Amino acid sequence: MRLEKERLRKMFPNLAAELDGKPMSVKIRSVRSDAETAEKVGVSKENFSGYNPDVIDFIRRCDTEKEALKIIAFLEERSEISREYGRRLRKQLKRKGLRSFGPKKEHDYYLKRAGYG
Repeated sequence: MRLEKERLRKMFPNLAAELDGKPMSVKIRSVRSDAETAEKVGVSKENFSGYNPDVIDFIRRCDTEKEALKIIAFLEERSEISREYGRRLRKQLKRKGLRSFGPKKEHDYYLKRAGYG
């Protein structure tokens, strides 16, 4: 099926821009050093049904690095994260800062994202 360019632009503006070679960009707002955890998170956050917050979610609620360090230590003590993963999180926290894990999650974050707030 042949589409004229203008019709293609109207129906699929992003695809048309991509085909025209215009540069595209994606803003990276956080860094996850554990790929397996990152993959799980990417799939389930749309409706949060059955979603279980991970260490990054808890860190993103923190106001200070000190609070984040307490979260990491607590989850290590409970064996919810490994010592190695905790070490990597501390390293990221020290080198890149608290917001390298993503923007702060405010009160009612999940309700608002799910469309209830």
